Amino acid sequence: MEFAWTLLWQGFSQALTPMNILYALLGCLVGTLVGVLPGIGPTSAIAILLPLTTILPPVPAIIMMAAIYYGAMYGGSTTAIVVNIPGEASSVPTALDGFQLARQGRAGAALGISAISSFVAGTISLVGLTFFAPTLASVALAFGPPEYFALMFMALSLVVSLSGKALLKGLIATAIGLLVAMVGLDPLTGEARLTFGSVSLMAGVNFISVIIGLFAIGEVLVNIERAASHIYETKIRNWLPTLEDIKQSLGAMLRSSVIGFFLGLLPGCSPAVTTFVAYDVEKKVSKRPHLFGRGAIEGVAAAEGANNATCSGGFVPLFSFGIPSGPALAVLLGGFMMYGLQPGPMLFKENPDLVWAVIASMYIGNCILLILNLPLVGLWARIALIPFPILGPLIILFSVIGAYSVRFLMFDVWVALLFGIIGYLMRKLGYPLAPMVLATVLAQMLETSLKQSLVLSGGSPFIFFTRPISASFIALALIMIAWGLWLNFRGRGAELAADDGEA
Repeated sequence: MEFAWTLLWQGFSQALTPMNILYALLGCLVGTLVGVLPGIGPTSAIAILLPLTTILPPVPAIIMMAAIYYGAMYGGSTTAIVVNIPGEASSVPTALDGFQLARQGRAGAALGISAISSFVAGTISLVGLTFFAPTLASVALAFGPPEYFALMFMALSLVVSLSGKALLKGLIATAIGLLVAMVGLDPLTGEARLTFGSVSLMAGVNFISVIIGLFAIGEVLVNIERAASHIYETKIRNWLPTLEDIKQSLGAMLRSSVIGFFLGLLPGCSPAVTTFVAYDVEKKVSKRPHLFGRGAIEGVAAAEGANNATCSGGFVPLFSFGIPSGPALAVLLGGFMMYGLQPGPMLFKENPDLVWAVIASMYIGNCILLILNLPLVGLWARIALIPFPILGPLIILFSVIGAYSVRFLMFDVWVALLFGIIGYLMRKLGYPLAPMVLATVLAQMLETSLKQSLVLSGGSPFIFFTRPISASFIALALIMIAWGLWLNFRGRGAELAADDGEA
C-alpha cells in the first residue's frame, strides 16, 4: 500500500456523505453505550449486529462496525470512573485513579480528561495508520512466540509497581490470578486442568466475570458494610477539567498514544495489556508518583490514551495483512469477508475506495465521540448523586447481566458473585486488585507463547536470549522489576526515617 493524498481526499469525500456520517454516528452511539454497560464489550455488539449489516452496502456497514469498536473504548471509562466498575480489563487502570478522583468530587474532570485523551490518542494513531501502515505492519510479522512471551513477561513485571507498598500481597494476588487463569483446558494439548470433573470449569474462568466481581460487586459489598447513603459522599466540584488538569495530562496523552499505537500493531496485544504498560510508564516518569492510585489525573489520561491508540494500531495489521489483533477485529474481519473482501495488500489495490473511506470515517468518528462525550460529562457524573439503596441494586443487576452476556452461561454469574466476595475481602485485608487482574489477562498468552517457544527450541530456554527482540524485552522486564523494588524499598526507608524523626 502506498499513501497518496488523492486517495485520502477521496476517502473523506465518501465518508462525509450524509448516509456514512449517519452510520458513523450510529456506531459511535452504540459503541459508547456498549462501553458503559459492564461486560458486553465491542466484540459481542459487532457480532450481534453483523447479520443486520448485510442489508447495507459495504462502506457504511464497515464504517458502523468500526465505530462501534473504537466507540466502546470511549464509553468504557464512564462506569470505571463514576462507580468503579471497569466493564473491560482495559478500563481497570482508568478506575485506579478515576474513581479516586470521583470520590474527591472530580468525576467530571476525570471524565473530561478521559474524552480529551481518547480524542488526542485516537487522532495521533490514525495519522500513523494513514501514513505509515505498510512500514509498521512489518513490525507485527517480526514477532514470533519468543517475542510474545518476552513482551507478556515484561507486562507481568508491572505487578511490582502496581502493588505499591504491599509488594508481598501484590505477588500473592498475582499468583492467585495466574492460578485462576489456568483453570480449564490446556491451550496446546487440550488436557483438562483444575476442573475437578466439572464440565463448567472446562470452559475456563472468563476474566470479564473476574473483573466485574472484584470491582463492581466488591465495591457494593464495601458500601453495604458502611451503610452508605451514596457511593461516595463528596459533592461534585468540577464538571470539566481545568487548564491545569490538561497541562498535567498532556505529556501522558502523547506518551500513551505512542505506546498504545506501537503495541497495538501486535496481534494479541490487546488494550488490556497496553493500558497497564502506559499507566506504569507514566507512573515512573511522573514528578508525583505517590499520587498514582490516589487520584492522579495523568493516570486516567495515560490509560485512556493507550486504550484508544491501541484500537487504531490494530487496524494496521488487519488492513495490511488480514491479521486481526484481537477478538473484536476478528469479528470485523468476518464482516469484510461477508462482502467478499479479503483484507491484505490486494485490498488496497482492488478496493481503495472502501479502505480510505473507512480510514477517513475514523477521523470523523473521533470528532463525533468528543462532541458526544464532553457534553455528557455532567450527566454521567450525576450518577454518583443517586442514593446508594437505589444505585447498589442497579449495579448488581447490570453486573449480573454483564457477566452473563459474555458467554451466556450462568456459571459466569456465579464466578462474578464469588469474586465479588473475594474483592471485598481483598479490600478489607489491603490486597491490591490490579495485579490479580493483570495476571488473569496475561496468563493464557504467556503460557501459550512459552510452550510454543520451547517446542521451537527443543526445550531450550536460551531461545529467549538469542533473538534480539525477545532478549531486549526480557532485559527491560528485569530492569523494571529492579527499578520497582528499589523504589519500594526507598519509599519504606523514607517512611522509617520520618517515623524516627517524629519519635
